[in-house]
Amino acid sequence: MQKVRTFLWYDGQAEAATSRYVSLVPDSRILRVDRLGEDGSTVLVTFELGGIEYVALDGGPLYAFTEAASVMVVCEDQAEVDRLWDGLTADGGEPGPCGWLKDRWGLSWQIVPRALLELQQDPDRERAGRANAAMLTMGKLDIAALYAAADAA
Repeated sequence: MQKVRTFLWYDGQAEAATSRYVSLVPDSRILRVDRLGEDGSTVLVTFELGGIEYVALDGGPLYAFTEAASVMVVCEDQAEVDRLWDGLTADGGEPGPCGWLKDRWGLSWQIVPRALLELQQDPDRERAGRANAAMLTMGKLDIAALYAAADAA
């Protein structure tokens, strides 16, 4: 058991949400589902995303997600960016700016290609700045467009 875990609060959709997440993110799985209370209507799901443990609770409508917290997934290539973006915005999710989106349950995600992080750390600060400026104009991040912007002089 991981000592520190992120705890996510859902309104009756913890199982559906976690099933979607583990189907999209590599090295992910449901670890256990506990049905709490006399009627078993409260669900607690322990799961891993990319090898990191999370807990999801069907806690009811008392709390909602905000953009103040998000899950960031670093992607190896454009195919992974596209697959995660499409899977998380499907069925009522909302695309956002700069690689951010909200899934249909309202949880914010950052779908970030590793290439962007590398470009932002480029020792050529002007090149890094051009890549970052391009990122600020995008919704879903486009690796080829980020490199094109970084390399434009």
